[in-house]
Amino acid sequence: MNTSLIEKRSLGINFHENASPTIKVWAPHARSIAIVVERKSDISLMKMQYGFWQAKCPDILPGDRYKLKINNKDSFPDPASLSQPDGVHDSSEAIDLNFIRSIRDHNWKGISTRDLIIYELHVGTFTPEGTFSALKEKLSYLKELGINAIKIMPVAAFPGNRNWGYDGVFSFAVQASYGGAVELAKLIKSCHENGIAVILDVVYNHLGPEGNYLNAFGPYFTGKYQTPWGKAINFDDAWCDGVRQYFLENALMWLRDFHIDGLRLDAVHAIKDFGPKHFLRELSENVQLLNQKSGSRHFLIGECDLNDTRFINPISKDGFGLDAQWCDEWHHALHAKITGEKKGYYADFGDLQHLVKSFNHAYVYNGTYSNLRKKVFGTSTVGQPGEKFVIFTQNHDQTGNRMLGDRLSSMVDFETLKLAAGAMFVSPFIPMLFMGEEYAEDNPFLYFISHGDKHLVEQVRKGRKREFRDFMKDASPPDPFAESTFDQSKLKWDFDQHDKKSKMLAFYQKCIRLRKTERLTQPGNRDQLLARESDKETIILTRKEDKDLLVVIMNFSEQQFHENISEPGNSIPELLLYSAHKEWGGNVSNNTLPFHFNDKTFVATLERKSIAILRTSK
Repeated sequence: MNTSLIEKRSLGINFHENASPTIKVWAPHARSIAIVVERKSDISLMKMQYGFWQAKCPDILPGDRYKLKINNKDSFPDPASLSQPDGVHDSSEAIDLNFIRSIRDHNWKGISTRDLIIYELHVGTFTPEGTFSALKEKLSYLKELGINAIKIMPVAAFPGNRNWGYDGVFSFAVQASYGGAVELAKLIKSCHENGIAVILDVVYNHLGPEGNYLNAFGPYFTGKYQTPWGKAINFDDAWCDGVRQYFLENALMWLRDFHIDGLRLDAVHAIKDFGPKHFLRELSENVQLLNQKSGSRHFLIGECDLNDTRFINPISKDGFGLDAQWCDEWHHALHAKITGEKKGYYADFGDLQHLVKSFNHAYVYNGTYSNLRKKVFGTSTVGQPGEKFVIFTQNHDQTGNRMLGDRLSSMVDFETLKLAAGAMFVSPFIPMLFMGEEYAEDNPFLYFISHGDKHLVEQVRKGRKREFRDFMKDASPPDPFAESTFDQSKLKWDFDQHDKKSKMLAFYQKCIRLRKTERLTQPGNRDQLLARESDKETIILTRKEDKDLLVVIMNFSEQQFHENISEPGNSIPELLLYSAHKEWGGNVSNNTLPFHFNDKTFVATLERKSIAILRTSK
């Protein structure tokens, strides 16, 4: 392992305390490279080993604009640029990472993944202003909500000002319209001062099409494999070492220099690497080494749809060493059950048994036959603790990839929304909210872009229509390029004007408090957890530890649930939460208990679409 990677960034322009600034560029096929700085003399770079070029730049200062000229012909922005203030096609801006590193809360020690309660947000639509600075003003709200981590959708520089972020083309540069690198660093510091960790979404499986100049510098992509976005990033073909270093340095920069707590790695199944050491494993090794040397708690969470525990198995067990992964199947099982949707990837779900299995095993398909895939799919999760899986009732993909971007609040009623939220918080997994769900936001979250290439814009429009033809013959999704599509996706922040929304917000706050204070609602060992389906569309979940017993009854039917149940035996339980109470917008008096004892028999009585959480000691 190249241990120098964890010490400091080497690529791009870097400033040093007692030496001249330097620049390093990877361009193995170039015959010459020069840095062209506005209003200053060009500087030629010297060719080094393995395709690298470098030079000292004594006259360059933070804030200077520059490009890189290849073979005395075309000039391009720096692939390792930290700032593109005038967009992805224009000059790069020199930024002093030492200054970025100085913006930090020195008392911050990080949060264990086991304790995470994550809130996913998109900077551009979270606030009316759509900036890091405006987001910072909402931290008191997020702290009062009770979450302790925000997951920010990608901020790598993308074309225009409106984008989900997955079309980023400068992996090191922070989107200028959000506020740039300094404002991001200030936001992270404020988050830490409020006890909130920051997880950044990064994309190492593809780059966007517009403003992507990497091919001008070297073989960043390979035709060996195809991904949904075209050629795969070159992690194992000829000249792959320079590509691997590029993305390793990028990941370490966010953690080390910006003090990001964790990275959410987009679609890791699309990172194609059949070399002797998978890129993800090498990344995990470097992050673990960084943690050892710094005493910090940085972590990696992968998005993966393969149901393969190799991604989260430790390196010592020949795994890739990711700390956790998204568990889409818990979402699919819940969503298909409460909405009745059975198209697309929901075709493999819809029965209550699927959700029961996900409570027990995380993966629904854990080495069993999938009708959708027409094959046995998945691996066993035995021995995997709960904090290895991140679950959600909605997220940017599951909402924004719908044709109309409709949120769960527009698909199910108020009581079902509370049931879904309660189910998430009593699971043994890490819960993640999608911005606005905590007060039943009803604005959609749509797909939007602001590309400058008119031909590309038209391609995206046509692609969106094709995508939904299987669901609707005359599909007409909102124009992704229209500014109105972007504006419509912004949160309304109107919960104080609506009783139901205020009650929903209070319900989420209560669920989060229980999550933090009740040890049997937290991740960890899953051996003493059991979910089972009753005869009446109801899940009964129990979790034991020592003499404590948690009993959760989730009624997914349209009928009142009334049944004798064996748990918790003869012990009188304490009611922790009942979603049907008027306190939470239901119709049942707050003094009415959802259970009673009849001749030493425990009898539960729950309203339709409700959840009751009970605790007892034996």
